[in-house]
This record gives sequence, structure tokens and C-alpha cells, in this order.
Amino acid sequence: MKKGEKRPETLLVTSGRKPDENHGIINPPVYHASTILHPTMKVLKEASQPYTYGRRRTPTIEALQEAMCELEGGHGCVITPSGLSAVSTALLANLKAGDHLLVTDSVYGPSRTFCEQMLTRYGVEVEFYDPLIGADIGLLMKDNTAVVFTETPGSQTFEVQDLPAISEAAHAKGAIVMLDNTWATPLFFDAFANGADISIQAATKYIVGHSDAMMGTITCNARTFKATLRGHGHLGVTAGPDDIYLALRGIRTMGVRLRQHMETGIALARWLEQRPEVKEVIHPALENHPGHAIWKRDFKGASGLFAAVLHPVPEKALAAMLDGLELFGMGYSWGGYESLIVPAEPHRSATEWKEEGPLLRIHAGLEHIDDLTADLDAGFARLNKEK
Repeated sequence: MKKGEKRPETLLVTSGRKPDENHGIINPPVYHASTILHPTMKVLKEASQPYTYGRRRTPTIEALQEAMCELEGGHGCVITPSGLSAVSTALLANLKAGDHLLVTDSVYGPSRTFCEQMLTRYGVEVEFYDPLIGADIGLLMKDNTAVVFTETPGSQTFEVQDLPAISEAAHAKGAIVMLDNTWATPLFFDAFANGADISIQAATKYIVGHSDAMMGTITCNARTFKATLRGHGHLGVTAGPDDIYLALRGIRTMGVRLRQHMETGIALARWLEQRPEVKEVIHPALENHPGHAIWKRDFKGASGLFAAVLHPVPEKALAAMLDGLELFGMGYSWGGYESLIVPAEPHRSATEWKEEGPLLRIHAGLEHIDDLTADLDAGFARLNKEK
């Protein structure tokens, strides 16, 4: 580290805070604002004061933007009201009709839907690629390839992408590299050091951390910030101040929470590996995961989200297992303090998902590992009874 630099755990606590400017109050104030007054016509016309309209920027928005830039090492950041809106805003701001977009085949389902059903309507050519393609992404690049969209690990099936190799090949052809970095967060994966130009977070997950607000962030390098900021303004997307406050509050404890999610998630994955009902556990931190070597090279840790493939069972047996769980809730999203489990169905077009048994997406919350394994053990007993 350079002299004066702060470690990520410290930045989580200090970034975006200016108590000296707010009467010594520790947390940034929550500004509810639409109209912001200007003292003169000259200031109004030149937009020369720091804050001009509530949708554009307020001290509350600015605090989260500054925090994300410090954490990620980015040039600039914009805030959106959800993770999906962060994905769609980043893409719309950096693509135009006639462009070619490459998207990892393991991308988050709603991101895939947006690309297939919205971007194509506006003249963007969308092509999905094998997430394990690495440097061979260069073979898919065209003269009009504008963006390569990555997500590592991939949603539901957790393929670990070789982002440095993909980025080098994409940049050689002049394309922008976007990364959905929600799984690892800036604490466990440095998007910009590994070649991304734009880092996207569904801040709904680990940044908010308590399953009570939705939020998205788009952090950019200098090359991409101007276009992204302009597109964000044209689209009119903004997040409410109370939700931004919850994200700022959540970010302060993300370091300790994420370490516990990681510890419990790995312990739970290893426990599931020993179960006869489980065919495969898909977790990048496990030594037998196909992407473990890249994960170990590029990542500083793992979050609490992973998957398990069961041996084929009747649907009624799976329902008996899941319906009776006490600690694992069935609900979408993840990253909160509670454990979750849902059946998943990967959607693929460039690759093929060949597993016949049920795929379960699991999020390890902050409950005690022994209580979680006991809950699953009872669930497997119900499953076996209904086979």
C-alpha cells in the first residue's frame, strides 16, 4: 500500500462521510429534495452551483457516490433504484443502434431478458458467449462490438470468468468491458485492476444487506464516466433518499457481514458435499470447482451465494424438503442477513446445462452453521421419505 492509503475495511467506515460539514453528525444527512433554489439567474442558467435538481444530485446521493468510488477505485459513480436498472442504464448509456454486444451466457436472468427483449428492439445486435471463453473472446469480436458484458461468478451456475484475459482481448478491439460484480463486491474482487471499465453492483444485496431496500450502483473509469453520466441523466433514473440512507448504513458493516457470509457459506458447501442426496456443490472456493484456480488468483474471498445439484428426485419430494424448512426461506434476491434457498433453472443459448437433477441456489445468512445444517438435515429426511 502507498503511504496514506486506507484499507477497504477502513474505507467502508469512513468513505462518503463529512461530519465536519454537518455539525459533527456522523452519518450523512438525508435530503428529501426535488426543487433546489438558485440565488441568481446567472447561476440558474450556468448550473454553476453544486446541486441543481433532486434527480441529478444531492448531498445524500453524493455521499454514496463518493463511498463507491473510494471502495472501487473508480473515477465516477451514478446511483439507480435497483440492480437491474443499473445494468440497463449502463448498457443503454454506452450502446447505440448498430452496435454489437457480447454477453456472458451465465448472466443474471433479468439482464438476459433486457438484452434479448429490449436492446434488440432498438437495433443492438446481442450475442451470448461461453463464460469460460477467456482470451478467445477476441474471435467473436466484430468491427462494431462496443461492449463485452461479464459476470463472475455467473448467476446460478457460478462459472468463474478470466476477466483479465477477456478485458485484454476486448480492449485490443476498442470495446468497453462491463462487470456485474454483485457476488464478490469491491471487497473481494477489484473490477478495475482486473480490466473492467464499468463495475455494476446490485446494492440491494450486500451493500444494503438487510433485505429492506433496492439499489444499484454504476462505477466507471475515466473512459466511460461521461457517457454513463449523460445516459443516466437522459433516462431519469434516480433512487429515493431514504433508500440511499439504508445503503450508506449497510455499507458500514459490510466487511464483517461478508466475512461471516463467506465462512458460513463455505462450511455449508462442504457439509452438503458429504450428503448422499447431493450430486455436486457449485462453489468457487471449493478446490474441485473448475474455476477455483482463477478464483484463487483474482478474488480475495467469497460471498454466501452458491448452488447445489441434487440427484434426480420427484417434484413432490423436493417440495416436501423445501416447504418444511424453518430457517431457509424461499424468496428471490439474496445478500441479506437471512438464509435463502430456491430451485433454479438456468437459461442458456451459447452453452448447454446438462444436469438432470434439481439445481438449488443457496444463500448462507448469518444464522449459526449448526442450526442451518440441522434444518437441511431435516429437509433431506422429508425428501427421502417422499422418493
